Amino acid sequence: MKSNAIPKHVAIIMDGNGRWAEKRSLPRSVGHIAGVKNIDIITDYLFNLGVNTLTLFAFSTENWNRPINEVDGLLLLFKNYLIEKVPDLIKKNIGFNVFGDISFFDEETQSLIQQYSLVNSDKCLNICFNYGGRSEIIRAINSFVDKSCVSEAELRSALYTKNLPDPDVLIRTGGEHRISNFLLFQIAYSEIYFIDTLWPDFSTDELQNILNDYAITDRRFGKI
Repeated sequence: MKSNAIPKHVAIIMDGNGRWAEKRSLPRSVGHIAGVKNIDIITDYLFNLGVNTLTLFAFSTENWNRPINEVDGLLLLFKNYLIEKVPDLIKKNIGFNVFGDISFFDEETQSLIQQYSLVNSDKCLNICFNYGGRSEIIRAINSFVDKSCVSEAELRSALYTKNLPDPDVLIRTGGEHRISNFLLFQIAYSEIYFIDTLWPDFSTDELQNILNDYAITDRRFGKI
């Protein structure tokens, strides 16, 4: 059936910050800062449109292999986002979660994540940081080590997204055509859009074009 509706859950792989900066002969860190600014624009647009859940891929379990100065800069940007931006989300009655292994963060960052994750709301922003789809599935399976058989529903209940619908739409900016270990279980029937635009330049106009296409998509979920 055609959706003819706003998606309940949009997931985005925010790719291209570093290349955006390099094209301008700027440090890669400047691209990451520009990317954070675009999070505000895209988040406001989607939630005002009626999307209930937005999940953003910010830092993968493989990104630790990047140069240490870039990793440190990303960690600082993330911490500043928690301090400066998330309180505004809470004021707007938007919940906030971090999906990933937060044990790698300093105590203050962990405390902020745990504090904000207690907020319940119909709308929610999820940031995937130190996240990998394979590690999420392994983590879920390990919670059932004493069981000989685990159902799909039980496995789903152990994922980070256990209380959320699967993404209706997955967008990857930056011109790459791969999933990069993102929400491997959850995107089985997501409508996937690969966009050449680098994340800092990804606009609400381009986003709306995607949503317009989604609205007329025939989503069969394996049926005729």
